[in-house]
Amino acid sequence: MADPDKIEGRLHGEQFEPEAQEGLASRLIHMILIAVMISLAQTVLATVTVLQFIVMLVHKAPNERLAEFGTDLGIWLAKAARYQTAASQVKPWPWSELD
Repeated sequence: MADPDKIEGRLHGEQFEPEAQEGLASRLIHMILIAVMISLAQTVLATVTVLQFIVMLVHKAPNERLAEFGTDLGIWLAKAARYQTAASQVKPWPWSELD
């Protein structure tokens, strides 16, 4: 599993804010695209959740790769939500590094 400090750094660590302020029309387009991506991510999360539960039923232990993927997906969702709510000017992946 991931170290809590590492996760905290990925969420709230140094992010390179863009130098130029984007226009509101451009931001609206990005926000709509990210909203669609968040919706897709929720479907992926539900699928991974069911798969992990099945793995735990069969093997009595969680799959580490699925758990790490869930962590990465959660961090992406957090960064997307920060952009959507204007808490950050940094657009999430694919416009910036995934971390």
